[in-house]
Amino acid sequence: MMVISDVSLVLSTLMCSLVAGLLFSYAIVVMPGLKGLDDKSFIKAFQVTDRIIQDNHPLFLLVWLGSAVSIIIFAVSSFGKLNGIDFFLMLLALATYILGVQMPTIIIHLPLNNKLQKVDVDNSNEEELKAVRFEFEPRWNKSNEVRTFMACSTSLILIVLSLKL
Repeated sequence: MMVISDVSLVLSTLMCSLVAGLLFSYAIVVMPGLKGLDDKSFIKAFQVTDRIIQDNHPLFLLVWLGSAVSIIIFAVSSFGKLNGIDFFLMLLALATYILGVQMPTIIIHLPLNNKLQKVDVDNSNEEELKAVRFEFEPRWNKSNEVRTFMACSTSLILIVLSLKL
């Protein structure tokens, strides 16, 4: 019989892996693709793609928030049931995901994205657009590399835990 810790482990593994895939896609496809655009086109393209998320796309929200909720439920429901290395792996997965994926999103990515959303691309000159992009792109990409690594690491830990339990 599956208990809440089992169900939440399966959901955590699925949802955290979907988030890892999204971040990985941005790291290796989306941002390198946008890099080749001029400043105005880059900002406009990022604004358009980010607007889908900013407008609370229901599936995105389900996966993004569901990943955090399910991994927290897994940790709480398995607390006291797991011992030794399994307990350590559960704590590592939780800490890696919350501190390495969710926190950078809240602290770094959301403010950067929100600031970029406010840029009036059509009424800004080339120098302004270049400065906006320079302030945004390197920091966003560097932080996303960290988030991607942490999200993939979380998924790997959860897969290992799933195989062990």
